[in-house]
Amino acid sequence: MSGPRRDVGVYLVTDGALADRHGVGVLGVVRAAVHAGVGIVQVRDKDASARDLLALAAAVADAVGDRAVVVVDDRLDVALAARHAGHRVAGVHLGQSDVPVTVARALLGPDAHVGLTANTLEHLTAVERLPRGTVDLLGVGVVHPTATKADHPPALGHEGFARLAAATEVRCVAIGGITLDDVVPLRAAGAAGVAIVSGICAAADPGSAAAAYVTAWGPGTGHAAEATRSGRGDPFLPASSHHGADS
Repeated sequence: MSGPRRDVGVYLVTDGALADRHGVGVLGVVRAAVHAGVGIVQVRDKDASARDLLALAAAVADAVGDRAVVVVDDRLDVALAARHAGHRVAGVHLGQSDVPVTVARALLGPDAHVGLTANTLEHLTAVERLPRGTVDLLGVGVVHPTATKADHPPALGHEGFARLAAATEVRCVAIGGITLDDVVPLRAAGAAGVAIVSGICAAADPGSAAAAYVTAWGPGTGHAAEATRSGRGDPFLPASSHHGADS
């Protein structure tokens, strides 16, 4: 690793079914979580149509995009459409089977956010071969088995996560079955942040749940939107409406 890497802190991944469990809904969860200090929100709904995911991403971006980074899970087309329409969607988080991150970077532009899921050393080696700045953030996991991703790879545990985080210069956010007890050890293991799904989305009081994770992470993060990376624009600043003409 070279140079300082700003922390992301607590990273919310949405789940509509879990958010509806207590009648809060995705927008209610997102608003409460961002108010509690969550700085980045990944809009995820594996079963939604492109049109429905676009509507959800737009609603989330309109609700919190001025205070948090909003990214779309998997769907580059949806992220581009939202940005084209002027919504504060910062970019996309892609899986290994989605469109290549090089394509996402080319279409979204240098100042957008491009995240990528990685869970093996081979994945990290491939990232290291890319032009610097192609990928802003890696989602590394799963740390523990989790019901929110049935087809997940073998669990890494804290030590497995630490090995992967140490093998790349790109910031790594830990994901997969993370509880409050995992937060401090994962930060010590090199995590730039922790991605939480059920721990916030399924909570009866998502704001309090999010605040507990933010407190457990500790100081030194601020909003993810304040984080900067030298060399080019700020991928953690929410996209402004002018991106519509650029995308």
